[in-house]
Amino acid sequence: MNDTLYQEELLEHYKYPKYRKKITRPDFSEGGHNPSCGDRLAMEGIIENNILIDIGFSGSGCVISQATASMLTEDCIGKSVHDILALSNQDIEQLIKIPLGPTRLKCALLSLQVLQQGIKSLKIIEGQL
Repeated sequence: MNDTLYQEELLEHYKYPKYRKKITRPDFSEGGHNPSCGDRLAMEGIIENNILIDIGFSGSGCVISQATASMLTEDCIGKSVHDILALSNQDIEQLIKIPLGPTRLKCALLSLQVLQQGIKSLKIIEGQL
């Protein structure tokens, strides 16, 4: 695929986001923002047997931040907590499949940071870290 098709995929996730929803009785809930451009994001999820079985997000901001949140939540359903915590900046770049400069990369990484912090907070509460 070329960059145009990947950009169309991002726009599709922005217009019709996957997992933009509230979770009833989440195991974790975390929020964050990107002060450089004003993106805001909150994520909450349910973990059973160290597997992410449901997730929801809400937020506002640019196409990159909101579309990446949609793509990441879709990608992480069914993954282990260990695998989610092991995700890196490069994994996000591979997920969105378009090159980003440093400023736009911060927008894309917001969802990963919020998700990982939410899981880490849960693990601290449960005494696992």
